[in-house]
Amino acid sequence: MTRPPAILRPAVPADLDSLVELHTRARTAYYRAGGLPAAEIDTPDGPARRREGWAHSIRSPTRTVRCALRNDTVVGVVAMGPPLVPGNEPVLVGELYQIHVLPGQWGQGIGGQLHAAFVRFLREAALPTGRVEAWERNHRAQAFYARHGWRPDGHRRPGPAGACYVRMRLAPDAP
Repeated sequence: MTRPPAILRPAVPADLDSLVELHTRARTAYYRAGGLPAAEIDTPDGPARRREGWAHSIRSPTRTVRCALRNDTVVGVVAMGPPLVPGNEPVLVGELYQIHVLPGQWGQGIGGQLHAAFVRFLREAALPTGRVEAWERNHRAQAFYARHGWRPDGHRRPGPAGACYVRMRLAPDAP
């Protein structure tokens, strides 16, 4: 049986608890799958930092946050906007800050819907390129991005457990 698509809508402050819980569960799943020891996955102040980060993103005039809902429950989220760390590139890049789907909802098309929202964001802002970072041991995320046309650009930065974050780029309108 095919499930209907999730409903996407802008995130609002009332979503904060759901976003923190969703983010916490998703990151725990991918770090655990990547072999990061449980003691290193989170810190006591982690949920508070995530709450502050999501609150900032929702309030920000330069960031866009969309929630995916099924039966009035937040099951996915995508956050995007200008590059967080400006480089020596022109302002023609939109950054996919985060995309998370509740682990029990993986494989049901929600991630694809959230990704499509990011591609719409790029097109509406006339940005020819998207960029994202994925932990190199998060094979599920890297495969997801590759299926959607993302390619590594050679930039890496240190991450947990001696594994790097790999930056990827997307040119949604490239032939």
